Amino acid sequence: MKEQTYSIPAIHCEHCVHTIEMEIGEIEGVKSVKASLADKQMKVEYDQPATEEIIVGTLKEINYPPEN
Repeated sequence: MKEQTYSIPAIHCEHCVHTIEMEIGEIEGVKSVKASLADKQMKVEYDQPATEEIIVGTLKEINYPPEN
């Protein structure tokens, strides 16, 4: 299992947190996802078929692009 933390500056409220957790959580292979308003971060644990590219692509699609 892989674990990744992303900095997401566009997190501004609890609705943002809910949206991110819901959308990323629907990706096949994602085991857990936790977004934080206070830290403006998201931690995700995943296995195949989920990939970092799919996760980042989904974040961009829902207008929460991660910082590099």
